[in-house]
Amino acid sequence: MDFETFFNNRGSNAAIFLSGGGSNAEALLAPAPKSWRPTVLVTDYPQSSRARALAEQFDLPLVEADIRAFYAAHGLESIALSTARGREVRELWTDSIRSKLAPFNIGFGILAGFVSLTNITSDFPCLNIHPGDLTYEIAGRRELVGLHTIPVEKAILQGHPFLRSSVIVAMPFQSEADIDSGPILGISEPVPVELGSRTLDDLRAIAAARPPKKPRGGWLDPLEFLAREHQERLKIHGDLVIYPRIVEDFAAGRFRLHEKHLYYDSQPVRTVEYLKNGVRPILIS
Repeated sequence: MDFETFFNNRGSNAAIFLSGGGSNAEALLAPAPKSWRPTVLVTDYPQSSRARALAEQFDLPLVEADIRAFYAAHGLESIALSTARGREVRELWTDSIRSKLAPFNIGFGILAGFVSLTNITSDFPCLNIHPGDLTYEIAGRRELVGLHTIPVEKAILQGHPFLRSSVIVAMPFQSEADIDSGPILGISEPVPVELGSRTLDDLRAIAAARPPKKPRGGWLDPLEFLAREHQERLKIHGDLVIYPRIVEDFAAGRFRLHEKHLYYDSQPVRTVEYLKNGVRPILIS
């Protein structure tokens, strides 16, 4: 099936994927969705996420796919994708999720803070919330891509005055180049960057002094702490505001693809800015 048909012919049963605190998942579930049916929760970190509590709260089935336990059972201590064996086990792990989801007839997925990369995105459309403005490009390439705090740090270090959340349709991946490459359904209103007592020169010097490889547990330097603080603000004023609305619009069929162009209510768009009181389609220039 080509991607356009895949995108346009989704069902209303949705699986919600989460790894941590579940704030995005909770915002999606309360109040009750109108245009789609939450059918099952999926977590890759059952011991530390709020998935069990949310499944009980909203009376939903729960699929637990402990990724670290799965890798350990296959003789690997690390869940990294940097080796062929790591990628092979990742596909086996994804197959295990597929088999557990088969009875639920899933029409689309919602990645609500799901850490582990998975090609379940090739089974049905999967929406994903991203802490960066993916409409911002340099030389035709999306600049604010990456995992965790990377997009926020990039925006801060480049002197952006504000941040935005983006909602995309996640694409199957073969390499890191495929991450954050899907159609951009919507972006949030701007969330201001506030450096406090820090200057850009200070922050750039901190970034330049970092070793080549990120330590386990993070950099734990002022730049990372600032990025985490901004990412949390972006979640409150970006993610939690726009994600439920975009999922509703997607499920209601307001987004379509035709000849590789994204349409919103039959209007060709680059994306849609979700405002506090309405939306602003951003037209293709």
